[in-house]
Amino acid sequence: MKILYSFGKDRNLNLKNLVYYNMNSKNISKIITARLISNAHIVGWFQGRMEFGPRALGNRSILADPGKKEVVSLLNTKVKHREVFRPFCPSVLEEKAKDWFDLPNTEMPDIARFMLGAFKVLQDKKAMIPAVTHFDGTSRIQTVNRNDNPRYYKLISEMEKLTGVPIVLNTSFNDSQPIVCSPHDAINTFLKTEIDYLVIDNYLVSKPI
Repeated sequence: MKILYSFGKDRNLNLKNLVYYNMNSKNISKIITARLISNAHIVGWFQGRMEFGPRALGNRSILADPGKKEVVSLLNTKVKHREVFRPFCPSVLEEKAKDWFDLPNTEMPDIARFMLGAFKVLQDKKAMIPAVTHFDGTSRIQTVNRNDNPRYYKLISEMEKLTGVPIVLNTSFNDSQPIVCSPHDAINTFLKTEIDYLVIDNYLVSKPI
């Protein structure tokens, strides 16, 4: 995977005169990214192969803290450039999902794995995740397990350690165009929006000072 795009990635970063740091370790990159998100920063998350389907599921995502209601307006107006009422969705650790959402007592439904169904947020949890609770009290959730996407799973686990909430706000990495495909796409979208940081593989990228 690294061989497929690592050279182009470095070249793109240098061409744009971006400030970037190779965190060297996947574990360090997840810890630092979780800290940035928990400190109210918006992070572009570009990892591995691109997903196929109607939703971004943790490889081409913009991530934020679901506990901060103000990020909804910020994301809609300064990043996605769309109507302010548009909602955002949560990615939640699969084994913790029933602690936060009203899910069937049977096996976890597949629609939850792919962010395709809305479920009620439990009443005592609504105030803790206002950025991903829609006006009708529901959320269109994505459950994340360690086998489907181990890196994204570990990032959300780090968020839980920092905030007590096993959830991250996840929206597609794009701005009025298709979801970013290449590192070049990711950098261009990063530069033209108010995303605070970009994480490409183990690289932490910030904008020119």
